[in-house]
Amino acid sequence: MSGGAPKGKDSGARGRRLADKARGPRREPKPQAERVPDEAADIGVEARIAAGVLLNAALIRRGGLDEALALPAVTALPGPDRAFARAVAMAALRRLGEIDQILDRKLQKRPPETIRTLLRIALAQTLVLGTPAFAAVSTAVKLAERDPKTRPYKALVNAVLRGIEREGPGLTTAESNLPDWIAARWKQTYGDAALAGLALAAREEPATDLSLKPDADPATLAEAVEGEVLPGGTVRTFKRGDVAGWPGFEDGSWWVQDAAAAVPVRLLAPKAGETALDMCAAPGGKTLQIAASAASVVALDRSDARLKRLRQNLARTGLEAEIAVMPAEDWLDSRTFDAVLLDAPCTATGTFRRNPEVLRATKPAEVAKLADVQHRLLDAAALRVAPGGRLVYCVCSLEREEGETQIIAFLRRNPAFRTAPALPAEIGAPDEALTPEGWLRILPSMWAEKGGVDGFFAARLERI
Repeated sequence: MSGGAPKGKDSGARGRRLADKARGPRREPKPQAERVPDEAADIGVEARIAAGVLLNAALIRRGGLDEALALPAVTALPGPDRAFARAVAMAALRRLGEIDQILDRKLQKRPPETIRTLLRIALAQTLVLGTPAFAAVSTAVKLAERDPKTRPYKALVNAVLRGIEREGPGLTTAESNLPDWIAARWKQTYGDAALAGLALAAREEPATDLSLKPDADPATLAEAVEGEVLPGGTVRTFKRGDVAGWPGFEDGSWWVQDAAAAVPVRLLAPKAGETALDMCAAPGGKTLQIAASAASVVALDRSDARLKRLRQNLARTGLEAEIAVMPAEDWLDSRTFDAVLLDAPCTATGTFRRNPEVLRATKPAEVAKLADVQHRLLDAAALRVAPGGRLVYCVCSLEREEGETQIIAFLRRNPAFRTAPALPAEIGAPDEALTPEGWLRILPSMWAEKGGVDGFFAARLERI
């Protein structure tokens, strides 16, 4: 199994670690060299319990991890321990298939789920985060001892983890981290080589990308956050920690937004003096981009709670937008707009680098269900485009039914619209993302040398 640890707190190191580099550079989530008081050791045990809670919540249902972050088992922890618990859970989610491959070779029969969770958490620490084996094994045994139901398995826990430490994890496959049905779909859609690249991308913790206001200098910010400027002007950094303490945050000169997520607004190309509508606007990164262009923008979304971050960022950046809380299909406003952006609800399978739980939580039936929602929203969006105006449709999904198929069907239903082909070099998109139709299909495996991007589909249409 790869030893590809998340990048160090202030490190710019990148690159994928393959299975034969299991002893490569690693980051310890907290210092282990010195002896710590028993009280501190107990806190470490609680953090690992919280990691198990987060992992299981993510595997049970969509949004489960975010909900679990608000549980007392997590919120009661000190800040560094909460961060550690989340890092462990995310590492386990990214490498779950490989971890289970290793465990299945060591276990003669499947243990209770609580024991399997405990073993998964321990291996996520040692094989992904680089936690010393003695610390992870010792804590795992302590966890097994704490509960009468798991106490009979403490010898098994010790034997399995010591055996892996002694003999090594053995070979694993990156594709095993993808659910079988998703791997089969992506193989059929994108081919074997692309599937291998997607599987490798799923292993890695992504960088943090920043979108800037027009008056902010990308090179200056990149130097300040130890990052680099990507095509299109996004600043990418492998710096970790609370972004509120980073240079320029208080000044409101930037906001967090994946490089691929910034492409659809560049494709829309709103201009000063134009009117624009951002349908399904929350959490608001694209609204901020449109507002920064000096276009007059309406941010429309059905969820007032999800618009909270947009309101905060508007206040921090000094940008302006009109906010309307209403389902897009029910919005009775009669205005039409020069530029309309529809970032439609979707399975979000393209965001698996930063949200690995989506691969486990998404079910096949959701693809068809959401495709029906996207169909209706596209027709609603078409009614909002003024003559001569532009419509950009995008989804952070890798499923064709939510992307290419939607636009093919829309153009058949709406002869007043035609494709306005994208030019990747002008909007900061990977060149290989351009489709024969002039749309964009961005895969997380693209820009691998730069650290990858989220997966997106985007198409620009113009009303004739």
